[in-house]
Amino acid sequence: MSFADLGLMPELLQALEAVGYTTPTPIQRDAIPVVLAGRDLLAAAQTGTGKTAGFTLPMLHRLTMSRSAQNKFGGTGIRALVLPPTRELAAQVEESVRTYGKYLH
Repeated sequence: MSFADLGLMPELLQALEAVGYTTPTPIQRDAIPVVLAGRDLLAAAQTGTGKTAGFTLPMLHRLTMSRSAQNKFGGTGIRALVLPPTRELAAQVEESVRTYGKYLH
């Protein structure tokens, strides 16, 4: 199975190729389709198994494919909120989002 088989958009596949990812890990293979479908997901896996990509890739896909919500003041509303438990993990998530979203508008 490849990342393309999971239904991710070409820009995300390009970013994955740029960082050398070719095959999804088990957590990614199981999580990405669930999140792409808009369903809730609760998953656990060991450190280094690709959990961050498992939720950020489909999140970026869905955010790119949908229109921005507007708040009650006419501005752009919050579209995603990620709450990592530590500052270090927050930095890791930010780096992943920037890496995977490199080719997105």
